[in-house]
Parts: sequence; structure tokens; C-alpha cells
Amino acid sequence: MRFSLRNLLLLGVLAEIIIFGYCYLTEPNLNEVFRHSARFSGRLSFIIFLGVFVLFAFGYPRPIRENHRLRNWLLLFAVLHLIHFGFLATNIYLNDIPLVPKKLAGGALAYLMIVLAPFVLHKVKLGFQLVYFYYVGIVMGVTYLARIRGDFQGAEPFWFHHSAIGILIGFMLYFGIRIFRTSRTKNSP
Repeated sequence: MRFSLRNLLLLGVLAEIIIFGYCYLTEPNLNEVFRHSARFSGRLSFIIFLGVFVLFAFGYPRPIRENHRLRNWLLLFAVLHLIHFGFLATNIYLNDIPLVPKKLAGGALAYLMIVLAPFVLHKVKLGFQLVYFYYVGIVMGVTYLARIRGDFQGAEPFWFHHSAIGILIGFMLYFGIRIFRTSRTKNSP
């Protein structure tokens, strides 16, 4: 099913509103509302990222600049991840969660890449496009791994974290091999 950019963004923002509304109605205080909104919003972003990765891998070798569907989904991912960042920042503030600067650097770079991707990813070569997908994927994986290890205050390890890492590794391996094979076939006589 294909959606226009406007409809994609409306559905995405509506999903974020539903997440916040659900958390508002089910959590006992504002601190927990934002903690859970950040958690569920992050999971939505993860699912959208996987979808974008699928569109990229199956669209390859077609250039991103010609793949408007992929570009629309990249923008959706950026918008949803910015909303997630808002929930996350509010959660950190309300719950007095200490920040470790050296751990933030990798995530900050990933956020910057996510926000810029809809505007620049179609202008760069395949190598930079792969860096984007794999770097953002690795940062997500490391985040889930930290949750499994109990490194996040207020985030207990959950089956979703284990599943997400497994799915992410599977996607990265499968699509890496697929892109490599497509590149090899494209470049062979």
C-alpha cells in the first residue's frame, strides 16, 4: 500500500499522539508518562527504521534520488525520531537521569544523521548511504544491548530488547549480503 507523504506524516504523528495518550491514561504520574512515551515511541521508530532499511535494500541499485517512496519514509523516520527525542529529553529532565557525555556522542551523531538523511542521503554515494543505515542500526542495537545489561535507569530488560537485537542483526546481515551480491552482479560483464 502506498501513502502520500502527507498521509504518512499524519499517520506517524497520530501514532505518536496515541502512544502519548495511552501512556497519559495508564501511568500514575507525568514522570512515568514521559518514560513510557519515550520507550514506546522508540519502538515505533525502530519499526519504521527497519521498513526504511527494507525499502533501501530492495530498491538498490536504484538511486535514492529516484526512489520517492524511500525518501518519504526517510522523512517519516526523521520526524518520528524527533518526536521520540522530545519524549526522551523530557523523560531525562523529569526523572533526573544522569547523562554520560561520552555515551551521548554516538547517539547525538546518529540523531544528526537521521535528521539530515531525508535532505542529503540521496545526494551522496552508496558508501555513505550504507554508513548511514549501518551506523544508525548499530546505535539502536547498542542502545537495546545497554537496556538488556541494565545500564538504563528505569528500563528493565524485556523480551523486546532481545528480539530487536536479533532482528537488527538479521536485517543488517541479510541486506548487506543482498546489496553486495546486487553490486557484484551489476558490475560484472
